Amino acid sequence: MKEPIVLVTGGNRGIGLEIGRQLAQRGARVILTARKKKAGEEALSKLKGEGLKGEFHELDVSKAESISGICSYVTATHRKLDVLINNAWILADADASVLEVDVQTVRKTLETNTLGPLLLAQALAPLLAKSKAGRIVNISSGMGAISDMGSDHAAYRLSKAALNAVTAMLGAALPKVAANSACPGWVRTDMGGASAERDVAQGADTPVWLALEAPQSLTGKFVRDRQVIDW
Repeated sequence: MKEPIVLVTGGNRGIGLEIGRQLAQRGARVILTARKKKAGEEALSKLKGEGLKGEFHELDVSKAESISGICSYVTATHRKLDVLINNAWILADADASVLEVDVQTVRKTLETNTLGPLLLAQALAPLLAKSKAGRIVNISSGMGAISDMGSDHAAYRLSKAALNAVTAMLGAALPKVAANSACPGWVRTDMGGASAERDVAQGADTPVWLALEAPQSLTGKFVRDRQVIDW
């Protein structure tokens, strides 16, 4: 596609910003989103300072009116969407082991990490259907793999396992849109910490590949390092 239109949630820092940078370097028209306007505008300024194109629009994936607003913006500005990258996520300070985590922490985490991507996919599906090669990339985590599940960080793990399930269902429901989850690995970001194994460029590689280069027939899968893995 020539200049694909790509929406990146949580695009103001870390992996989200790096995904936006790599996509823009590859010629994509990137729409960065973030909950806080100032943070999003500063992120966009960084990209423009590097000579890259982009746009910014506020988006809180946990609020229905905000999701409606981004849909209206994309419809009015571009009339279609080629790629949705659901990167926005939280890891609550109050998250705890499965026997100790409180239900409010679980609900709050699910709202952002699972329900936000689901509702965005539902709302943007008609715009993705207008693309010649529509794609959804959900940023997940190895901590959400049921095949290798631990008991710590229960709310986060549950939200990512559920996100992988949402991905599989979207792959089944949208035959013309490739929907996949990506595990970026343990990445050196504000949340990942300084001792993480990978830099942000490595963490963004698989999501960008899924957004632009992966076979359109690859859908409903969990992918790390451009390879399908168990979940």
